[in-house]
Amino acid sequence: MIQVLMLIAGLAMLVKGSDWLVQGASGLAKKYNVPNIVIGLTIVSFGTSMPEMLVSLLSSFRGSSDIALGNVLGSNTANVLLILGLSALIFPLTVQRKTTWVEIPVSLLAAVLLGVLAHFGFESTVDQKMIGRGDGIILLICFAGFMWYIFHLVKTGKDVAMELDGFVPMPLRKTVIFILVGVAALTWGGQLFVDNAIFLAKSWGVSEALIGLTIVAVGTSLPELFTSAIAAYKKQTDIAVGNVVGSNIFNILWILGLSATIKPLRFNTSTNSDIAAVIASSLLLFAVMFLGKKHTVGRWKGLLFVLLYIAYTWYLVQRG
Repeated sequence: MIQVLMLIAGLAMLVKGSDWLVQGASGLAKKYNVPNIVIGLTIVSFGTSMPEMLVSLLSSFRGSSDIALGNVLGSNTANVLLILGLSALIFPLTVQRKTTWVEIPVSLLAAVLLGVLAHFGFESTVDQKMIGRGDGIILLICFAGFMWYIFHLVKTGKDVAMELDGFVPMPLRKTVIFILVGVAALTWGGQLFVDNAIFLAKSWGVSEALIGLTIVAVGTSLPELFTSAIAAYKKQTDIAVGNVVGSNIFNILWILGLSATIKPLRFNTSTNSDIAAVIASSLLLFAVMFLGKKHTVGRWKGLLFVLLYIAYTWYLVQRG
């Protein structure tokens, strides 16, 4: 019981720590007149992906590659099917043409690239598949290309109308405190979350992969869930969709790229079905852009997404 409470405490620290870090970093950036679009596409995106990054890095260091991979793959599937599904049930989501034709395909290609590198990468052999340092560097190079694309949008003046809803300017001292406390909460919370997730997996007799794909994945996706659900409620649908798609790209290219570069990740072939789930959910998101009302995730599509996520979770539990 105490481990469950510690897991929840670690998760709460991850969620709140990322919020404090985003507030502090955004305050510091605004003090030096950094445009809202740059803050939103960099600091906020990094901030909402911070729980996944901390959990994957710490899991990798502790030799729990299944949790590191399961966390990212499970989060990406949950982001599309659960988070976008719930958000669409709150309010139909209109998707920009640029997101449909560029960002959703990029998130799909990132998942395909991960699968290719896991099987045919620099350190993979017939007996043991690995996502090695060379593979991590390739993912990071692709991530740098995506960041160049983002800043190109800023430079050409596209999508510059994006605002940070609810941003409140803060004094410099308070900004620094928010950043330091946020980093501390993320670090401690990440350690608590990973240690107790591993302990529970062993004590319950289930695989670390299952824990990573379910409890850890949904837990670390809470910042995206809150962000997208609130954005949908306020009818800011661009933020709701962009947050999820951008997070999926960050998770694979940045988080797994960084994790593998620091320490190679062992890849079990059973994880192929989880990569397939990420690819299938991305393909489904792209396909529904052209079903019914175009470039819109309506309520019936949202319900379909949620039901598919429930079915996927049931499959994971049966698989063990």
